[in-house]
Amino acid sequence: MKQITSIQNPFIKSLVLLQEKAKNRKQTGTFLIEGKREISLATKGGYEIETILFLPEICTENEARKTSKTAELIEINTAVYQKLAYRDTTEGILAIAKTKSLQLNHLELSENPLILIAEAPEKPGNIGALLRTADAANLDAVIIANPKSDLYNPNIVRSSVGCLFTNQIATGTTSEIIAFLKERNINFYCATLQNSTSYHTQDYTLPTALVVGTEATGLTQEWRDAATQNIIIPMQGEIDSMNVSVAAAILIFEAKRQRGF
Repeated sequence: MKQITSIQNPFIKSLVLLQEKAKNRKQTGTFLIEGKREISLATKGGYEIETILFLPEICTENEARKTSKTAELIEINTAVYQKLAYRDTTEGILAIAKTKSLQLNHLELSENPLILIAEAPEKPGNIGALLRTADAANLDAVIIANPKSDLYNPNIVRSSVGCLFTNQIATGTTSEIIAFLKERNINFYCATLQNSTSYHTQDYTLPTALVVGTEATGLTQEWRDAATQNIIIPMQGEIDSMNVSVAAAILIFEAKRQRGF
């Protein structure tokens, strides 16, 4: 079995770039996953694991092999692991996985889908929280409009606690996504302050997409003009917005309640 003990090893240097640079992830079509649960969820979610790197003092060879029966195993030392590990808490294992297509036409939707759409979310923590909420509600898909971040960014992988791998995800421009929804007769409800009605007055039992924007600027005019209905979460305090993942959760679970779940 291969062993690597130097942080100057060219392969290790390439993995550091994979962690740090979206360009490298795009060029190679690969990304790093850290942690047993995350690797397990990625495997379950159909991601191809190419290589497992493990620190034997923390994760045994047998434990590493259980995460993937087909991946190449590489034993590394503490210095190499610390160079690559992204989290403070450690499990002694990382994986190199292939990215998936994020094209809209690759989504497999149910006959009565419930979808979350987020326009241009920037903060990895918010994206991770949206993915966790989508997983909790077992949504058909999460679609990111006009993405500002690479979804295989290690901060998103980490903040989603593996839910990056448990959701169907696609990206596209606002125009592409609106066309996608209309072609499939999916109603879409846009959370916005302008020309809106209270969210709980709408019927989400038919094919539905719930659309949220950024806390700073909200949704663009294109979404507001095309919406089946603009909706608002009534607020009684001094501010007029809440965290995007909290707002999404309120809307999603109202839709789930109406659907009897």
